[in-house]
Amino acid sequence: MKELFSEMRGAIMSTLILAVVCCGLYPLVVFGIAQVAFHDKANGSLIVDAGGTVRGSRLLGQQFAGEKYFHPRPSAAGNGYDAANSSGSNLGPTSQKLNDAIKDRVEAYRKENNLKDTDSVPADAVTASGSGLDPHISLHNAGLQAPRIAKARNITVEKVLTLVRANTDSADLGILGDAGVNVLQLNLALDK
Repeated sequence: MKELFSEMRGAIMSTLILAVVCCGLYPLVVFGIAQVAFHDKANGSLIVDAGGTVRGSRLLGQQFAGEKYFHPRPSAAGNGYDAANSSGSNLGPTSQKLNDAIKDRVEAYRKENNLKDTDSVPADAVTASGSGLDPHISLHNAGLQAPRIAKARNITVEKVLTLVRANTDSADLGILGDAGVNVLQLNLALDK
């Protein structure tokens, strides 16, 4: 019996020590390192305006409407850019619902950007990303929206395109993926 209690005491002490180390000390050390070495990323890559108000994250898309703003990719995440419901639409290429939605989006995109019926529309302008939260649009998409925004803001297209270039993120590691324009950062730069 004494041997049983001795083994139980050792097991309980080991469990308590591991709980303190794994559930307390280790997370605190990782949190501390992240705050020191990767402060911006560890806190959500937030975009804060001059007044100290958080305007969003560089990593999550937001809905923008109106002629004077760049419009993001469509979102299938919950009620539009809902990070708690991040997901794609799960509609496949043979889905009539998806085909109808894309057809409607192409028509609306051409109309709002004064494009001809024969002008091509970038895929990212009419399809949601896999997460539904992608904050970027393609350079081609931004270029097609630039004249509408320049007209609505009464500025030159070149000035808008300069802001597009300033808010373009290059491909990861210089070779992975395509360059993309962060819509939130670009729209905030336009408002300045």
